[in-house]
Amino acid sequence: MNRVQITTESDFGPDVLALLEEHVEDMRRISPPESKHAFDADSLRIPEITFLVAREGGELLGCGALLDLGDGLGEIKSMRTARAHLRRGVARAILSEIIRVARDRGLARLALETGAQPEFAPARTLYMAFGFARRGPFGDYTEDPNSVFMELELRRADCT
Repeated sequence: MNRVQITTESDFGPDVLALLEEHVEDMRRISPPESKHAFDADSLRIPEITFLVAREGGELLGCGALLDLGDGLGEIKSMRTARAHLRRGVARAILSEIIRVARDRGLARLALETGAQPEFAPARTLYMAFGFARRGPFGDYTEDPNSVFMELELRRADCT
């Protein structure tokens, strides 16, 4: 990846809206309704969310969000790489930036929920490569066989 720029965006253009809709539709297809926790564009427009977008030459590569849950805990939401850019390191770059932003804001931990289904194996592998470890449900989540909950203590994170 050359010249990838990751910026904070609050006004979603048509390309971002299409990527988020693709994300939500995939989550509906893969996960049972009671286990779908993906945020749509409207859910990402709250003050506690920092929404990051990766672009190269203006082309949208992917996105991710940091939700501040309070008490030093942040949650990763809406990580998505555009299909045309899979396996190019986009998610790694976005995750690195989310971790950097969380550290800069003084958060002590980052948590996330991802799927337990085979389709989510690449995501789980990426998070483990960054040092995320399994944990129990947090926030408003409950135990769910379709969910994997993970957490990273930022003081020990290796942001590679």
